[in-house]
Amino acid sequence: MSVEKDVSVVCFRQLLPTFLFPGKSHVGKNISDLNFSPGIPVFNGMDYNNPLTWIQAYRFLKAQKPDIIVLQWWTSSIAHMQLLLKIFAGFLNKPKIIIEFHEVVDPFEESILPIRLYSKITGKLLRKNLDAYITHSESDKELVAKRYSISPEKIHVIPHGLYDQYGELLDIKEARRNLSIKDDFVILSFGLIRKYKGTPYLIRAFEQLPPKILEKSRLLIVGEIWEDRKELLDQIKASPFHDKITLVDEYVPDEKVNLYFSAADVVVLPYLRASQSGIAHIAMSFGKPVVVSEVGGLKESMANYEGTFFVPPADIDSIREAILNQFGERKHYEAPDQKWDRIINCYIELIQSI
Repeated sequence: MSVEKDVSVVCFRQLLPTFLFPGKSHVGKNISDLNFSPGIPVFNGMDYNNPLTWIQAYRFLKAQKPDIIVLQWWTSSIAHMQLLLKIFAGFLNKPKIIIEFHEVVDPFEESILPIRLYSKITGKLLRKNLDAYITHSESDKELVAKRYSISPEKIHVIPHGLYDQYGELLDIKEARRNLSIKDDFVILSFGLIRKYKGTPYLIRAFEQLPPKILEKSRLLIVGEIWEDRKELLDQIKASPFHDKITLVDEYVPDEKVNLYFSAADVVVLPYLRASQSGIAHIAMSFGKPVVVSEVGGLKESMANYEGTFFVPPADIDSIREAILNQFGERKHYEAPDQKWDRIINCYIELIQSI
């Protein structure tokens, strides 16, 4: 099925006061190559601190007259702006409203009492009496239904599409030369570094590789550190193999993403918990083997990819063995059938059903 719909977009461009944002060093910088297709009206965008932009967003919606509004939920920091969009809808032609959950709850926000209370109150108001809810896995559907007392019949599971916008896979030798890597075996950990990502377990698993393998290996940890900076830096410094570990503490711009994945023999994601993983979707689009914890929605989203190698969370021995099994293999796997055309049709079917 292929159905065209008119689409317009409201962006959020300032999610927090800058000084509170862990990634404040790249606020305002052009780090994404993504652009909207010509002809798509875009309001760019609602600012956390600027009520004037909220009024402008209302005027934008009024001009567009949407039949459907799809809200994206991944953090409570934008809850008040999401609520405003819901309120604006009541002043317009009362469009149907859908909310899409990319995260059930953020563990960092959940750990801070004032944010937890704010998230609970605003989230409850936002989720009340919507027309449909979307999750990306059956496990998240169960969690959302239970945590937020939403009828499972109103929650629809739509898989997440692959992140395949980062260009072509480069020659592995060329990629490593550009990154000044001379090792034969490269283990990549990629993405924002947070406590639930399990990076310390990967480092310990790496240290326990056989000496002959370690001599030829490079642990490449790439991503902006958001939590536990001192602990991670101290662990790497104290490692007897710190000279075999490279930490790139930065938010990687789009044009460099394929460089790191092209250089890797295996991608390791030792998450302690997860709803989904954008990094796993990038790895699948590049056909890389992925060692990943068997948790949350990852058990579903990764199950049909032949390059998936599940390990129990926080299990250092299993992580080490899974990495060892990739040494010398250098296989390329076919990406699963999660192309955006098919995903879009799932959204259209849902929209037509409500």
